[in-house]
Amino acid sequence: MKQWSHQIEEEITLLIKDWLKQQGRTQAELRQSLQAESSRMSALLEVLQREYFLGGFPKVADRLCEIENHWLKNNTQSIETSEEVDPFSQLDLLLEEMKNDNVN
Repeated sequence: MKQWSHQIEEEITLLIKDWLKQQGRTQAELRQSLQAESSRMSALLEVLQREYFLGGFPKVADRLCEIENHWLKNNTQSIETSEEVDPFSQLDLLLEEMKNDNVN
């Protein structure tokens, strides 16, 4: 497993920003789901860093996928108005990429 680095933080930050935009969510909503101290990106990354130390990228991706699934299940308005939920969301693709990185 790679050590947590500035590059990893930058990549996860970009991923989170894109993901939140795609989901129509805010950092405050992610803070609530992660039970972070603040909605500042540094506080969100701190929680994800702890997840990383417990299980690497797969653990981080699993946690974010759990949050996405929770949001989808609890957002009946978006389910009623959306045509279909894409089963190959950005987080699923990230999880596969991280698994491949860990194998190499």
